[in-house]
Amino acid sequence: MDPSSSRCPAQAGISVAVQDPSWYRLVRNPQAIARRAASVAGGAANILLADNATVRRLNARHRGRDKATNVLTFEPGDIILASGVVAAEARREGKRASDHLAHLVIHGMLHLQGFDHDRAGDARAMEMRETRLLARLGVPNPWRAR
Repeated sequence: MDPSSSRCPAQAGISVAVQDPSWYRLVRNPQAIARRAASVAGGAANILLADNATVRRLNARHRGRDKATNVLTFEPGDIILASGVVAAEARREGKRASDHLAHLVIHGMLHLQGFDHDRAGDARAMEMRETRLLARLGVPNPWRAR
């Protein structure tokens, strides 16, 4: 985490830092949304709300993919989200950006807990878990529109 970033107090082993100020234009209080979503999913994490360039750099370095992606998860407990990708996906899918942020934080938390989506059965189990956790936050099923 970037120590010069705006940080939120840790809650149940969850810290949130905002590296990219555009998150504040995208959603109201992104730190609270990320912290609450992580809390619902359970576990501890350091969450960085970053820009596309940061996520692209990390994705290229650690996964060999030279492109920005919505969320990256690194063991033992780091989750990094790209503001531009999250905003574009929310617009394209007709979702509230705050709901999409909550979904992706939960998605990252589940990866940290060993869930994956490489195989169809695993993907379905992960989607069902995400849907149940999002419902606890009042967020609609993100898979229904697909």
